Amino acid sequence: MAHSDSRTDVLAGRHPVRDALDLADGRIEKVYLQKGVHGSAIDGIRRAAKAAGVPVQMVPKPKVDGLAPQAEHQGVVAVVAPVAYADLDDMLAGIAPTLDVVRETKPVLIALDEVEDPRNFGAILRSAVAAGTAGAVVPERRMAPLSAVAIKASAGTALQIPVARVANLVDAIQQLKERGYWVVGLADDAEGDKATTVWTYDWDRPVVIVVGNEGSGLRPGVRAACDALASIPMRGPVESLNASVAAGIALFAAVKDRD
Repeated sequence: MAHSDSRTDVLAGRHPVRDALDLADGRIEKVYLQKGVHGSAIDGIRRAAKAAGVPVQMVPKPKVDGLAPQAEHQGVVAVVAPVAYADLDDMLAGIAPTLDVVRETKPVLIALDEVEDPRNFGAILRSAVAAGTAGAVVPERRMAPLSAVAIKASAGTALQIPVARVANLVDAIQQLKERGYWVVGLADDAEGDKATTVWTYDWDRPVVIVVGNEGSGLRPGVRAACDALASIPMRGPVESLNASVAAGIALFAAVKDRD
């Protein structure tokens, strides 16, 4: 969820927060309710937040006042992401609606497996936009928010690429495969029959590049779901690259031979 250094916007007041929750567009990241505040409107906000999968936290009045200074908050404040997440089906239909179109246009997508630093998230999206990537897929849990910090790190380009948030990344990968995409995970320790490098892999196909967590890399289930595991050969005495640097290299390797 949004942290204090990545908070971009707050929504204050019972009606604005309730209306935003009812939209269910994925922008509300957390709701803060002032302790001791009750009533049917508060109950309705709790129900709407639960239905939308948005966490609710009870906090003292000074905390709410600090979140929304100069605002008539009525004991209710929500942390809002600056942009809405896309629905995966809608995003994929917009990129290439049929298997034939997927095969013909060969889109490049990027998926992030629990990238937790919003600066890395933003930098990856900046590289993705620069490389002409059609969309990004991220998990709901243990994932950096699409916050002001992420957008600043992307130099604003995060607003130029659709980002779909999914409950289960492995399920999303299977869905992408069914739609005709090949899924390539970035892994320093790639070995076995799935092992390749970003320089030798045949990128001339619809492809999804999967970037793992900054510390632990790809989770085992995500790794197993990938069609290939690509490493970036190192010439100097460095064990691994920053996640956003690795993502940028792979993205431009994927599109270097395209028109």
